[in-house]
Amino acid sequence: MRMSTKGRYAVNAMIDLALRQSTGPVALAAIGTRQGVSLSYLEQLFARLRQQGMVVSTRGPGGGYTLGRPAEEISVADIVCAVDELAADTEGSAQEDNGPSRELWLRLNLVMREQMATVSLHSLVQEQQAKGVNIEPVPVRRAEAVKPLPKPMASRAPNSVFAFGRSFAR
Repeated sequence: MRMSTKGRYAVNAMIDLALRQSTGPVALAAIGTRQGVSLSYLEQLFARLRQQGMVVSTRGPGGGYTLGRPAEEISVADIVCAVDELAADTEGSAQEDNGPSRELWLRLNLVMREQMATVSLHSLVQEQQAKGVNIEPVPVRRAEAVKPLPKPMASRAPNSVFAFGRSFAR
């Protein structure tokens, strides 16, 4: 099992999401800003995570993503396998290697996957909370009072060329 950049970004984004979802859906743009990842890249990752049922999207104003399952039920291996199709294959690049070290790489891939399966998203969130990660509160949006539109001014001026011409004929 290989840990790709996709896998790392996905794990970081899922930790970010799990830390902040208590206030409601978390926007990908906000995650991207905090993690330094482009919105389009996150959209690709979250599309795969959504297909695997790890996240749920909410549309509309105030929308975003929330976890699709409890954080205790999501492992790092689940996240990595969801976003990186090659990581789902335990043999990974070892399939291509027919040399004497092939068995070594197969065993290492298996050990890495087993280790990642023991680490839950919940435990990673707890580690971040223990470190005192600053979770900025979501600003409360207050409904703005609708200002009444000013009444249109009454005009006695002609509203067409023909009415203008008639005003002279009188």
